[in-house]
Amino acid sequence: MYRTHNCGELRLANQGQKVTLSGWVQRLRNKGGVVWIDLRDRYGITQLVFEEGRSPAALLAAAKEVGREYVLQVTGTVVERYAKNPKMPTGDIEIRVEELTVLNKSAVPPFMIADETDGGEDLRMKYRYLDIRRNPVKNALLLRHRMLQETRAYLSGQGFIEVETPVLIKSTPEGARDFVVPSRMNPGEFYALPQSPQTFKQLLMVGGIDKYFQLVKCFRDEDLRADRQPEFTQIDCEMSFVEIEDIQQAFEGLIKHLFKQIKGITIDEVPVMTYADALAQYGSDKPDIRFGMKFVELHDVARGKGFKVFDSAELVVGICARGAAGYSRKQLDALTDFVKKPQIGAKGLVYIKYNAEGSFKSSVDKFYTREDLQAIAAKFNARPGDLMLVLSGEAAATRAALNELRLKMGDDLGLRDPNTYKVLWVVDFPLLEWDEETQRYHAMHHPFTSPKKEDMALLDTAPGKVRANAYDMVINGVEVGGGSIRIHDQETQSLMFKHLGFSEAEAKAQFGFLMQAFTYGAPPHGGIAFGFDRLCALFGGSDSIRDYIAFPKNNAGRDVMIDSPSPIAPAQLEELRIRLKNDND
Repeated sequence: MYRTHNCGELRLANQGQKVTLSGWVQRLRNKGGVVWIDLRDRYGITQLVFEEGRSPAALLAAAKEVGREYVLQVTGTVVERYAKNPKMPTGDIEIRVEELTVLNKSAVPPFMIADETDGGEDLRMKYRYLDIRRNPVKNALLLRHRMLQETRAYLSGQGFIEVETPVLIKSTPEGARDFVVPSRMNPGEFYALPQSPQTFKQLLMVGGIDKYFQLVKCFRDEDLRADRQPEFTQIDCEMSFVEIEDIQQAFEGLIKHLFKQIKGITIDEVPVMTYADALAQYGSDKPDIRFGMKFVELHDVARGKGFKVFDSAELVVGICARGAAGYSRKQLDALTDFVKKPQIGAKGLVYIKYNAEGSFKSSVDKFYTREDLQAIAAKFNARPGDLMLVLSGEAAATRAALNELRLKMGDDLGLRDPNTYKVLWVVDFPLLEWDEETQRYHAMHHPFTSPKKEDMALLDTAPGKVRANAYDMVINGVEVGGGSIRIHDQETQSLMFKHLGFSEAEAKAQFGFLMQAFTYGAPPHGGIAFGFDRLCALFGGSDSIRDYIAFPKNNAGRDVMIDSPSPIAPAQLEELRIRLKNDND
């Protein structure tokens, strides 16, 4: 056999045993008469020793010829280590090698296979199979494995059935761009890769599978960033005969289970916040509630004092940073520069220091008396030692900019503790949102989301005010999942398509199969989907999902390891009856 033990399990209790190990050379130290080799596999590292006088000369010479990342098989005796290493689980022992076999040589790796590597991200993605040997990536994939297993165990224990849905489906016009696949047997026609199994899981509800889940691969041809990939994994779920509270209870349970089993953390009650309150209090539909610093609107105390910037603004709003009145002018200028960045978009920043002795110092002193500043401080419930930061302008843009400033202050003041987790439900999203480019309403989630019953009358008169039976789960300011109660009758679904600008023919062509299914007794149903890669990154304490995917794409959607996407042979194009345009077309 290649090994009797792995490289992470031997201890002093194994002293005197003859063992066989296999693995990769992590490091070699050649002191002439003594050679030490650190042998690594995915379980850990064990030190091997070859010593003049105790090891045959040929064996010692062979050990000296070994290079980094060579694949070795060794047989020897477990002995107590003279210089122990308390940082290694196997640090009390070493293997006095009696037999050495080089199973495979290795070229010199393009970067260090170590926790702190010298390889940049692009280089490591090109040689991803080497990157996976490093502990940070290996441990990320192990975390992903555990979360997969715990998710399946929990949902199966709650009576959910895992059902696989098709990967080759029909392209739809809503949402992100589809990846399309040409059909050889049906020339000129195309499949699409699913952005989600949405319609199929609804059809499963029609079929009586009242609790469905799937760990499913989804595909979206959209612009990428650290938390997006063209292909990603969802925990996709649907339930019949449920209302919003049933969904929340079921999936709070899943998240609490994962935190308990994976991180040993108990999550208490999960609060619920409306979309309107989230925007008003935090400027974001995915607020980080690990810290306060809620928005305070200042119209009644800030306007009418001769400061035109405030007087002409649609919104004057600010935050209070507790204990930050000691910020220097340099620090305040840096905050002003921050909010003026193009990606933030504010035109300026007003600060008011409530000094420890009770005096005020602000950037608008010539417009506001002490009594005026005292009134503003009272709106914030500010105390001596606090710093108030105020933005103004168009409402939506100002709230968005203040959200970014709030998050920065949370970071700067150490309020966003990475070891603290706060889970939140955000509900009552708008059903529809207006798109200036197409000059029509689009579904904020998808066209199968049901409107709140009390808002149905507004569909004809004020469609932008209609709220959806939709909900997102947010953890530490990251949206990890979202879903809705679905439309389950043909009449309401037809009305929804009408308000989305679909003609009757278009709706039938795209979703006729679903509309027909609704005529055969569709139950009330709803569901949710969690971004599994994003959940893994959150549990692992990372902003990027790439390390939690075995073979990820880069920011351009390319797999630089296998050089994909790539052209296909002319013969394949001809068989598919696809002709590529050239510059002369």
